[in-house]
Amino acid sequence: MMESVHVGLGERAYDVHIGSGLLSDAGTHIAPLLHRPKVAIISDETVADAHLKALTKALDRAGIQSSSLILTPGEATKSWPHLERAVEWLLSEKIERLDVVVAFGGGVIGDLVGFAAAVLRRGVRFVQIPTSLLAQVDSSVGGKTGINAPHGKNLIGAFHQPTMVLADIDVLDTLTERDFLAGYGEVVKYGLLGDAAFFEWLEENGPALRVGDKAARQYAVKRSVEMKADIVVRDETEQGDRALLNLGHTFCHALEAATGYSDRLLHGEGVAIGCALAFELSARLGLCSQEDPSRVRAHLRDMKMKVDLSDISGQLPDADGLLDLMAQDKKVIDGRLRFILARGIGEAFVAEDVDTDEVRHVLLDALAGR
Repeated sequence: MMESVHVGLGERAYDVHIGSGLLSDAGTHIAPLLHRPKVAIISDETVADAHLKALTKALDRAGIQSSSLILTPGEATKSWPHLERAVEWLLSEKIERLDVVVAFGGGVIGDLVGFAAAVLRRGVRFVQIPTSLLAQVDSSVGGKTGINAPHGKNLIGAFHQPTMVLADIDVLDTLTERDFLAGYGEVVKYGLLGDAAFFEWLEENGPALRVGDKAARQYAVKRSVEMKADIVVRDETEQGDRALLNLGHTFCHALEAATGYSDRLLHGEGVAIGCALAFELSARLGLCSQEDPSRVRAHLRDMKMKVDLSDISGQLPDADGLLDLMAQDKKVIDGRLRFILARGIGEAFVAEDVDTDEVRHVLLDALAGR
């Protein structure tokens, strides 16, 4: 059964459709959006090999012509050269302002293609068809698009809302366990930041979700999207509450930069480690009980996920090196680090000026455990 979550942003409002079999019915959903029966699809090699034929067949059945550009998979694709390639290709395909571009892939493709759509002809519409758990629950919703820079992650970008999101639960079956669990890092984040009951549900149902329970997967995606949509509607451009969605991300982005945005650390893995560190910092500051970080770590371990810095292969910078990388975070204001901390599970808040020495001590202890 398909379920839908409405993202109520006035004239930029759209629906996120969630369910099984949506890919084979994509043409039916996309056709009403089109000014002419033509779309341009941008994907990556991994997704294209597994699913592109199914998507193009679905479009064909609806009488929609399609062309496709296939990029290299991986976080390194979120870069100037690939953005330029995507934009130049869309121009060569004569994509007009009233046309629709399809972002068909995980978070990297969604962010890159959304940014390309934002700058092409000063903004064309795009549809997100997220194929990873991370993209389905987080990056495909909310309109954040962009690329990485050597200085840090997602520092170049724009807010550009999709016209529709199609999240087919079935495509998650083709993910490797590592990729699926990386996405689960973002699912856990939603329970930790604002819904303790959802976190409790994950503690009970996470193992079934991990091994393929469709009903559990659909509920987890829907609940995550509901929570994100509610926050985005309140604060579309991250002036306040939307920053809560960055729980764990200040640590995560520094670790991603430290590992060169490589497969040493996937984004969702960094989020999971970052959430554990954020709760450790919160407990150290006396904001939450000592049991909360232990509970977070225990659940992540139960799900066979990365939890500690020792789970990251290779060398890492020292504590001061990681702090320097954090200083490039988008949430820095007037040179002050902002963290998302918690008064307990489901009770996150934005901390405007965290003592750097406390953060250093958390990092020193975490690095000592490697």
